Amino acid sequence: MEATELNERDLRSLRVFCAAARASGFAAAERALSMSKASISRHINDVEARLGLKLCERGPGGFQLTEGGKVALRVSLQALEALDRIKPEVDAVRGVLSGPLVLGMSEHVMTHSGCRIPKALCELQRIAPLVRPTLSVMTFSDLGAALVERRVQIAIRGNYQRMNAFRHYRLFVETHRVFYCPATAGEIRSNHTRPLPLIYRPHPFVEDALATHGFLQGPEVSGLEAVAMMVATGQYVGLLPEHYAAQLAPRYEFVALAGSPVYSLPFCAIVEEARPLTRSVETFLKLLVEAHG
Repeated sequence: MEATELNERDLRSLRVFCAAARASGFAAAERALSMSKASISRHINDVEARLGLKLCERGPGGFQLTEGGKVALRVSLQALEALDRIKPEVDAVRGVLSGPLVLGMSEHVMTHSGCRIPKALCELQRIAPLVRPTLSVMTFSDLGAALVERRVQIAIRGNYQRMNAFRHYRLFVETHRVFYCPATAGEIRSNHTRPLPLIYRPHPFVEDALATHGFLQGPEVSGLEAVAMMVATGQYVGLLPEHYAAQLAPRYEFVALAGSPVYSLPFCAIVEEARPLTRSVETFLKLLVEAHG
């Protein structure tokens, strides 16, 4: 392909490419963009022709970015984000907050008694009705990737270790314990349940429990509900937040395993240190911290 310079008319095609890449395919992008697969493909072909580089593989094997596509996605998102900041920044000069507020959050946060996120969102809408909040619930690993890739402006999740590239605003503390279900575990007493395998999901606390506390590794699942479902069989133990296990009672009798590790996890609002914050993001962070103070 022979590359040519990008111009203002290519912005639409770049947005379509970014949407398809973030959706990991045309089918999901169709719904997000209200656009046919043929139109999406045409826009991406135009961008590839302009850049002189194949950006993605698409076909029976699925959608996958090339190495050049990954670079193009990163810089395109940065450029489009800068464009999207113009109107909100100009509005801010007039004392008006506007623009998107893109939040990502861990699952089942709302069941924690210390969670005041709805209160902060409500106050934001009261004082800044032109701000457009969107909220996605993601797994721990997906949320971390979304923050690094700038698909979210604020990530609300557990803070396992402080990273210099990010700024952390502490909100509340979540406690995790290893639970079992005696009602379905038969006559096995709590101090004899250690041989039951620990349900595995990619998570720092699960890794620590397996590495340092002598648990056998059980089947791998994704998400807290899947962990709880397997624990409810009585055949496994699982690491769950206390508030989430309590939410499942009285239907399921989850009991903390005697002598098992207890993990305290500060929940934080996390933003990238080097990423300029919009006035809307700054305002919401302030409201979020005040609500949890």
